Amino acid sequence: MVETILIVLHVVVCFFLVFVVLLQSGQAADLAGAFGGGGSQTALGMRGAATILQRLTTTAAILFMLTSLTLGIVGRTETSVIDDLETPVSIPAEGSEQASASDDGVSREQQDSGRESD
Repeated sequence: MVETILIVLHVVVCFFLVFVVLLQSGQAADLAGAFGGGGSQTALGMRGAATILQRLTTTAAILFMLTSLTLGIVGRTETSVIDDLETPVSIPAEGSEQASASDDGVSREQQDSGRESD
């Protein structure tokens, strides 16, 4: 019940955050900003009193982070999805042995090292 309410609140906050961000005009949105104009602005834009849209964006972002963290904590379970999976039995193919043995039981590496010492 609590998780359902949190999910609904989270979705509402997500839509509100997207809406508020899209309502704001971009930094240096005029034609001069496209060509690097607006030299009097600082790196992050002009400093001044925050508008109502900026305050709403900040509030929505904080609510989004809080609902995300709360959903992560509430939705945590003790079991994992991987625990429900059955492990498949793998049967090695007939020709996939690591060291192929010769007729007398000597591996190929031992034969190669024996040839080098001769």
